[in-house]
Amino acid sequence: MASGSAARKPAPEPLVVLEEFLPYRLNVLAGLTSSALAQIYAERFGLSIPAWRVIVTLGQYECRTARDMAPDGVMHKSTVSRAVSALEKRGLVKRRPNLDDRREEWLALTPEGRAIYEAVAPEALAVGERLLSVLTPQEQQTLSALIDKLTRQARLLAPQDAEGEEA
Repeated sequence: MASGSAARKPAPEPLVVLEEFLPYRLNVLAGLTSSALAQIYAERFGLSIPAWRVIVTLGQYECRTARDMAPDGVMHKSTVSRAVSALEKRGLVKRRPNLDDRREEWLALTPEGRAIYEAVAPEALAVGERLLSVLTPQEQQTLSALIDKLTRQARLLAPQDAEGEEA
C-alpha cells in the first residue's frame, strides 16, 4: 500500500557533515591551491605536480637522491622515479652515480631545469602570498604553527609506510 503521499521517515542525523570534516576541508584547500599553482607550472612549463615537486626540491637542495625526495614531497618513490625519468627525457634533470651507494643516483637540475625553477618559483611564492593575504601577520604565524602541529600528529596517525600521493 505504498503511495506517493505516504509519510517518509525523516533522514537520520548525519554522523559526518562533510563540509565540516577537517580532512575534507584540508583536502579542498590543498586541491584549490594546487589548481592555482598548476596554472603556472602545468600550462607554462608542462609540468605535473610530481615533476614540479622534484624541480623545487632540486632547486632548493641542488642535489638529492630520489629516495631523499619522496618524503620531502610526500610522494611515493615510484612517483618520484617516474617524474625524474620524464624530466630527464626533457633535459631538465641529470643523474650521476652515488659513489657511496651504487643502488642510487644523485639528481640535479640542468641549466634548463634551473631556468624553469627560477622562472616559476617567484610566481608560485606570489600565489602563496596572495592566499595568505587575507590573514593578519599574527594569523599567518598561528596558521604555520598549527599546520606544523597537525602535520606531526598526522604523521603519527598514518601507517609507517604511507607516503601519500596527493598532498
